[in-house]
Amino acid sequence: MRRKDREITDHARIIQVMKRCEVCHVAFFDTPYPYVVPMTFGLLEYGERVTLYFHGAKSGHKHDLLRRNPHVAFCMELTHGQVTGPEVGACECTMEFDSVCGTGIMEYALEGEKIPALRAMLEHYHIKEGEQYHFHEELVPGMEILKLAVHDMTGKRREVKRG
Repeated sequence: MRRKDREITDHARIIQVMKRCEVCHVAFFDTPYPYVVPMTFGLLEYGERVTLYFHGAKSGHKHDLLRRNPHVAFCMELTHGQVTGPEVGACECTMEFDSVCGTGIMEYALEGEKIPALRAMLEHYHIKEGEQYHFHEELVPGMEILKLAVHDMTGKRREVKRG
């Protein structure tokens, strides 16, 4: 990372940022350009290891690409608003943000992983069992859940220091 002063190095802080993000952009290998898909997600931690889970259609271009090459990159961000004025630098305009970018291997979740993965997604979006929602475990075997084992990730924060 070029701007070490903006790097988030604390693992717990990176996880906090991830838990506040609503969309994860996943880049799959394709030719001649990468194929990027914005996806909803859930996150589970296993010590220092992080696994992201995604739910979606059972077929399509991302599945074709995944079968050819499981190596993916991802990015998620929180924006905190634009800031203008001489204190932000030469162009006098910037955006305050937190972001997490990383790489890993994407696979299909095994049957025993699907329910915990879906529950992690529901928790991530603060969806609770009740009048408006019911979790149908009987439908889970027919669902496709993607699992991203994160190998590497970095966090970054842009915050304007005000007078």
